[in-house]
Amino acid sequence: PSRMGLPALALLLAAGLLNTQASPPARSFQLDFEEDCFRKDGAPFRYISGSIHYARVPRPAWRDRLLKMYMSGLSTVQVYVPWNYHEPLPGVYDFAGDRDVEAFLDLTAELGLLVILRPGPYICAEWEMGGLPAWLLWKPDIVLRSSDPAYLAAVDSWLHVLLPKIKPRLYQHGGNIISVQVENEYGSYYACDYEYLRHLLGSFRALLGSEVLLFTTDGSQVEELRCGTLQGLYATVDFGPGSNVTEAFGAQRRVEPKGPLVNSEYYTGWLDYWGEAHASTSAGRVARGLEDMLQLGANVNMQPLSPLPWPGADFKDQYKPVTTSYDYDAPLSEAGDPTEKLFAIRTVISKFQPLPVGPMPPATPKYAYGWVALQKYADLLDVLDVLCPSGPIQSQFPLTFEAIKQAHGFVVYHTRLPRDVLDPATLGAPPHGVCDRGYVMLQQEYQGTLERDGQTTLRVTGRAGDTLDVLLENMGRISFGANISDFKGLLGNLSLDSSPLSNWLIYPLAIDTAIQQGWPHAALPKSSRGGRAGPAFYTGTFETPGITWDTFVKFPGWSKGQLWINGFNLGRYWPRRGPQQTLFVPGSVLHAGRPNNITVLELEGAPLNPFLLFLDRPLFNRTLSRSTAVTK
Repeated sequence: PSRMGLPALALLLAAGLLNTQASPPARSFQLDFEEDCFRKDGAPFRYISGSIHYARVPRPAWRDRLLKMYMSGLSTVQVYVPWNYHEPLPGVYDFAGDRDVEAFLDLTAELGLLVILRPGPYICAEWEMGGLPAWLLWKPDIVLRSSDPAYLAAVDSWLHVLLPKIKPRLYQHGGNIISVQVENEYGSYYACDYEYLRHLLGSFRALLGSEVLLFTTDGSQVEELRCGTLQGLYATVDFGPGSNVTEAFGAQRRVEPKGPLVNSEYYTGWLDYWGEAHASTSAGRVARGLEDMLQLGANVNMQPLSPLPWPGADFKDQYKPVTTSYDYDAPLSEAGDPTEKLFAIRTVISKFQPLPVGPMPPATPKYAYGWVALQKYADLLDVLDVLCPSGPIQSQFPLTFEAIKQAHGFVVYHTRLPRDVLDPATLGAPPHGVCDRGYVMLQQEYQGTLERDGQTTLRVTGRAGDTLDVLLENMGRISFGANISDFKGLLGNLSLDSSPLSNWLIYPLAIDTAIQQGWPHAALPKSSRGGRAGPAFYTGTFETPGITWDTFVKFPGWSKGQLWINGFNLGRYWPRRGPQQTLFVPGSVLHAGRPNNITVLELEGAPLNPFLLFLDRPLFNRTLSRSTAVTK
């Protein structure tokens, strides 16, 4: 510099070509243990974030949902990556269409949002088996979420596919991902295996580099934080509006005496279980809790900010399957509409930082397409040739879904009565032997349903050689709680007056595949028996008046089953159990100008006049047990 004139030196300094102490560091996102905050590019930084599940939002609606989050004043979104959504079979990966996580992340960057990534391998999120693929259970003695070598090998091969897609999108590398969570609420799992967490830490560091901020999330109980945290991973907590904010952050301070305060999952609502009242949390409570945290200088992620069907189940003294709708009483409804709660949150955020300029995007248009008549197409037992083209598996005794490599959906177990049963005999399963519901047909006549943690016996009569068929349904694998090795199907022998039945033919059904390929609409008409009871397919079509707006479908008089429109699986209906009375139909699955094909699989009994009713709003809150909303 001694030979250089001062003006030239000034120009170099202005251009940042001389690296002096004063220049800010290159792109960085770090912990500051002195000032108890995050630092982004060297400056103190606090995030206010919301969770969004790209896997639960149809791809055409991604931009709309993200824009609404941005306009709410959020700087950051938290994104889960469900492993089983992307690796349906070992070594078979799917990142196309709705599953294109890279396109989703690119969209967040385009809209100016930062990302907190939660790649698991376990994510909970009330998602089937917490995001772990069901094929892990093909090895029956595997210990999930532990240092079991079989489990770690599967995890590592997945991380080697996923994390290289993530690395170039890290903040340090010019992307927008500021931090990455390792595992999820591991302290709530019985295994408490530090070797497992250490292994994950090593894999994440090897694949993402040494600079990215890695963290854990746990509840605020001492035991949860003891088993869920590890040196080298920044420990954060999660809690909801009912909690004492000071106490909950006090729990984080016991494991992280210095550094930013973080609530990684501030629950803005709660999920619904079938047969229980619709959960709701008031906007006022949510807003007050948020304001209390922000006043402490804390970083907050709201869970979820925006709510398709991969519901799991919880185990709280009994099996509790989660409803299809992930509405969760969230600030953005399942249809992506801003709610009173969203505006209350936005008002709180505005007290702490400026909001983006411009209007909140409006609710998406909805349309009530009205009544649509359906016709019975066929009883399920009459179309096994289509649904199980490879034919049945023969077995002396029943095999689980996992033993026959069936991940989801339905399996038929077929045998014959070994003797005349003239006086009613008890057809029964051992406790916990039916996972999760079994629809029983004798001579193709529906007899009733066997249910996990419910009715496990039926009284039957018949003749030697009469056919006995049991259609088994997987209602979702446990996603949270002590034991997530949740095997499906008939887990023990069915018996007749306590003598075991044998010689089974087992049909794994590929219903989704058949319907995606145009069945039954493209197939020849079947002559079906007239009865309304038992598992059967119903079909119908409707045309839209030249629009494809979102809608909600109601099932008047139907019992329980599944709905597809234009080959797209829209989830389960179960109006008798409730609380969910309608299924959300995103406009993106509908056609304008040609018929929309409806397929319904009704499992127990269709109404005399089988109609569906398309509405312009959702219905919740009718349950068998009670009809008042509960506040969690």
